[in-house]
Amino acid sequence: MSRLAKHALTAAALTLTLGGTAVAQPAPPGCAGAKYSDSHLHLTNYIQEGTDARDYVKMMGTVVCRSTMFGIPLQQAWDYGNTGDFAPWYYLQTDAPLYYYSFTDAVIAMAYKSLTPEEQARIDPMITGFNPTDMYAADHVARVLRLFPGVFTGIGEFTIHKEFVSSKVAGGAASLTDKALDRLLDFAGEVGLIVILHNDVNMPFPKTGQQPYILAQLNALFRRHPNTTIIWAHCGLGRVVQPVPEQLDMLAKDLADPAFKNVYIDISWDETAKYITRTPETVAATAAVINKYPDRFLFGSDVVAPTSIDAPMEVFNLYAPLWKALTPAASEAVRLGNYQRLFDAARVKVRAWEKANAGKRQPAPPWSPSSGTETKQP
Repeated sequence: MSRLAKHALTAAALTLTLGGTAVAQPAPPGCAGAKYSDSHLHLTNYIQEGTDARDYVKMMGTVVCRSTMFGIPLQQAWDYGNTGDFAPWYYLQTDAPLYYYSFTDAVIAMAYKSLTPEEQARIDPMITGFNPTDMYAADHVARVLRLFPGVFTGIGEFTIHKEFVSSKVAGGAASLTDKALDRLLDFAGEVGLIVILHNDVNMPFPKTGQQPYILAQLNALFRRHPNTTIIWAHCGLGRVVQPVPEQLDMLAKDLADPAFKNVYIDISWDETAKYITRTPETVAATAAVINKYPDRFLFGSDVVAPTSIDAPMEVFNLYAPLWKALTPAASEAVRLGNYQRLFDAARVKVRAWEKANAGKRQPAPPWSPSSGTETKQP
């Protein structure tokens, strides 16, 4: 497994250890003195409105080195019978359903293509406009890659279990045990796409003693897809979904297990920060795990449609106690080095798949093995 041996970001290069060999990687323009790379940035909101990509790159300036860029795969419906003349722009403002909005991928692709080559070098767009309960979700991703070669680096953030969201999605809730999700992650692994997955670690307001069955299903999913690079968004936390008992011990155990070597943790979102920085003890406990496994964590803002750098920086600054508690090497890895290592590797693999499949008609989908099952095509 690749190990980060040196975490010194300069204007010239990041030096990484990959398979025991030191490799100097040029730092992209604008990265000298940067505070972080953003592994979790929504360019648009729940009604598909947002920030111009060129404006966002200007906001990044010399503060943000690299950034993902993706929309939100769900559109909030405006149900006049529910809210009348009030037009909701957020999912908590109405009881009206959410529905999958595939055009978001074209919006993100065109936004990326509006940038200069120098600006594009700092951005990693992600495909999100698919329904993870649909066996054709993987085919949607393949279609987007063929239509927009040279653009996308991964898929996500997309949601399976999320507080107050899953139950609102038209057509039924997603599941970690769905063969459609297995087929999607199989394809992502084949292509080399990074996966950013939102999945709560537990249900909201669980009863005392309730079994956190979601955690068992999530671990099983990770084990079924050892060749797919997965970033678990927010470590499964939410507004009301709190850490399960012994969550840090659980994380440490999983990170030490070779079966989970492909799984990374995204500590994005201000809601996640409130759990990590709640007390000096929670800061110290979290820092101990990250310091032990510095190559497995990434920082992201999880800001939606920012209008200035102030909103992402506000999230970054919420983690100030954690940054102080980390070793310099671990802090550099979480804020900057791990992003470059993972996303640069994904770019190479995805571009190779696109080149190999350029000009080919998208074939009828073959039966997916769904990660090792013995089920055969009828």
